[in-house]
Amino acid sequence: MLNFRHLYYFWLVAKEGGFARAADRLGMAVQTISVQVRELEKDLGHQLLKPAGRGVALTAAGQAAYARAEQIFALGQGIAEEVRAAGSAPLARLSVGLSDGISKLAAHALLEPILATPRLRLVCHEGELDELLSELALHELDVVLAGQAAPRNVNQRLSSERIARSALHWYGPASLVRKSTRERFPQSLQDLPVLLPTAHSPLRATLDSWFEDLGVQPRIVGEFEDSALLAVFAARGLGVFPVSELGAKDVGLVRGLRLLGECPDLHEEVHAIWSRRGRDHPLVRQIVAAAQCA
Repeated sequence: MLNFRHLYYFWLVAKEGGFARAADRLGMAVQTISVQVRELEKDLGHQLLKPAGRGVALTAAGQAAYARAEQIFALGQGIAEEVRAAGSAPLARLSVGLSDGISKLAAHALLEPILATPRLRLVCHEGELDELLSELALHELDVVLAGQAAPRNVNQRLSSERIARSALHWYGPASLVRKSTRERFPQSLQDLPVLLPTAHSPLRATLDSWFEDLGVQPRIVGEFEDSALLAVFAARGLGVFPVSELGAKDVGLVRGLRLLGECPDLHEEVHAIWSRRGRDHPLVRQIVAAAQCA
C-alpha cells in the first residue's frame, strides 16, 4: 500500500523546488526527507525527481505522481473543512427578495430582529417585483419584501401580509434644514432642492399627489431606487428627501442629516410575500411577528 507520508514529502519538495526549502518548511533535516522520497521512488519503481541547478525538477514519472498528489491533498484539505462544518451548528440561511420600489432603510429595520441569529447566512436579492415573485414561486427565495401585496395568481400560490405602515419624515443636510425652512414646512419644499424615489416605488405616486394637493412644484434634482443611496447624496448637500419613520432611525447612520418635517398623513407600506414553504421558515415567522409587535 502506498505510503502517503512519503508521497506528502515528495509533493512538498516538488512544490518548493528543492529538498532544502521543503526541509525548512517542515522543520526537518534534509537527509530525513531525502530518504523518505527515495523510499517512495523505490515503491513506485521510477525516479520522480532529478537535479536542476540548485534545486530539483520533476521527471515524466514525477509529473504524473505530482498531479495525482495535488488531487489527493486538495481532497484531504476539503475533508478537514467538511468535518469542521459538520461538527458545527447548521447555518441559519434566509434568502430575501427586496423589490426595487421598497425603501432599503425600511427593509433593514424590518430585518434587524433576525440579525443576531447565530450562524446567520442572509442573502438579499434586489430586482423587479415580477422577477422576484417568480424566484419565490420556484423556492429560490424564502420571502419578498415589497411596497404592495402579492398579486392574484393561481399558478404561483403566493400569500402576503402587510407588516409595516409607517409615516413619512423629511430630512436634509444642515445647510438646507434651517429654522426658517422647518417653520414653513411643507411649503418650504417649493424652495429647496428635492430628492425623490423613482417611479418604481409606490411611494412616488403618493408623493406626486401630495405635492399637487399642496400646490407645491418641487425642484427635483435627483431620483433614486435605493433609499440608502438617496440618504448619502442628501448628506453630501444635494437636497432634502422623504423617508418612512421605520427607516428614519437608520438615517442617523449618515452623519450630517437633520429632520426637516413630518407628514403624519403620508405612509409607506411594506408587505411580506411568501410561498407555502416560506411561511414555515422560522426566520420569516420571526420577521413577521416582530413587525406585528412593533
